[in-house]
Amino acid sequence: MTRRVLETEQKALEVNLDEPIYGAFAEIGAGQEVARYFFQVGAAAGTIAKSMSAYDKTVSDEIYGPELVGKGRYVCESRLYKMLDHEYGLMEHRLREERPSHTFFAFADTVTAINYTKTIKGDGWLGIRFQLQPSAAPNDLIVHVRMLDQDNRLQQQAIGILGVNMVYAVFRYFNDPETLVTSLMDNLRGRASIDMVRLTGPDFPTVDNRLVCLWMVKNGLSPVAIFGKDGNSMHAGEFLYRHSILIARGSYRPPTLVQQDMIRHAYEQFLDEPDVDREKADFLTEITLDNLKNGTNEVDERDFIDRATLLCAMGQTVIVSDCMEHKRLIKYFLDYKVPRIGMAMGVRKLEIIVKETCEQHSDNLLAAFGELFPRNVRFYIYPALQDISKEIITAKKVNVPYAIHSLYDYLLENSNIVDIKTYDPAVLHIFHKDVLKAVQAKQPGWESSVPEKVAELIKELGLFQH
Repeated sequence: MTRRVLETEQKALEVNLDEPIYGAFAEIGAGQEVARYFFQVGAAAGTIAKSMSAYDKTVSDEIYGPELVGKGRYVCESRLYKMLDHEYGLMEHRLREERPSHTFFAFADTVTAINYTKTIKGDGWLGIRFQLQPSAAPNDLIVHVRMLDQDNRLQQQAIGILGVNMVYAVFRYFNDPETLVTSLMDNLRGRASIDMVRLTGPDFPTVDNRLVCLWMVKNGLSPVAIFGKDGNSMHAGEFLYRHSILIARGSYRPPTLVQQDMIRHAYEQFLDEPDVDREKADFLTEITLDNLKNGTNEVDERDFIDRATLLCAMGQTVIVSDCMEHKRLIKYFLDYKVPRIGMAMGVRKLEIIVKETCEQHSDNLLAAFGELFPRNVRFYIYPALQDISKEIITAKKVNVPYAIHSLYDYLLENSNIVDIKTYDPAVLHIFHKDVLKAVQAKQPGWESSVPEKVAELIKELGLFQH
């Protein structure tokens, strides 16, 4: 059944008329619009205990403390949590005895909008700490948004819409977390990209933030979502700020010894690059939405959680993306001032990428390959065994279309494409599809093709229908 999407003003008025809901608004920077929606629709006295904006940094520091993370950046996750801690604490301290039957909330945001010269694109952190029952422990909904409008006023308006969506969602859709997440984009399609959502608290004990990341990508909130080895949602702008990254795209169904060999040696080679700071480098695994559909139109959430469980157990940070083209994923991370990006993949995958790029952009190959291989991007290629001859195929032996022979040679000479120098020939015969079939059929011996920890978890938890 299709959900009816209410106008922003209707949502704000409905919240205002819901008597038990009572809270505070604190907004920094360009995010001055959320409280205004609740004021202008009427009946705000029933909802708003306080509305404030600490625009000046000195004033903000006096209230919430100085911001030491990221060299004084104020549009950041840590600032948002400080605001929520402070404002929600004041609500409980000042008003609990007077209003024992109310469910309190504190909404906060710290936002920067697009500037006059368009050098700042506009983004923000928004959060709401809220109760679902009076005097109960609170929950948190935390969001990061990238603004897409090319006008400062329109971006501020979009922040107001998103803030209203958040307040409405936590009090109306708490029984349906996926709808709660999806509704954040109501009346915002094409105007914003929500690339981090984290939902936590005692009223959401079964909510898995790895699934929240999947819902974000599946429902078009963002082309990319990230979660850490603890399963919690993460944002690239926070943990990857000015860090170099190596990404390995795969199905990980299940992770095999050949994938782990590729990852280990590619990352070692990546860290040895002269322009990579070893202290500021990270490795990420990526699964695409298309890969999760397994040839159907639906995403198998159970299958996704099985993969995520194994990757988290192996200490991986995981990307879920809707970026079938590598250049889209690369562009996403370049926006976060990532100095160096590496892509680790098998040589067969490289052949597919080269072939598809040629077929889809035959009229402008130079521009297409320029987008795929920007100056600070390097592909690390893991070898494969030739099916019949058992010859080892490397990046230098790839059979490329005649039209791009010279261009491909240039990419090799310029080190945009490099072979992974060290690898284990004894694992090259392993194919993840064969391993998966053996796991599902409970055939003996599949354990020797995967890391020991992976084998243990597959058996213990019954992953992949084992």
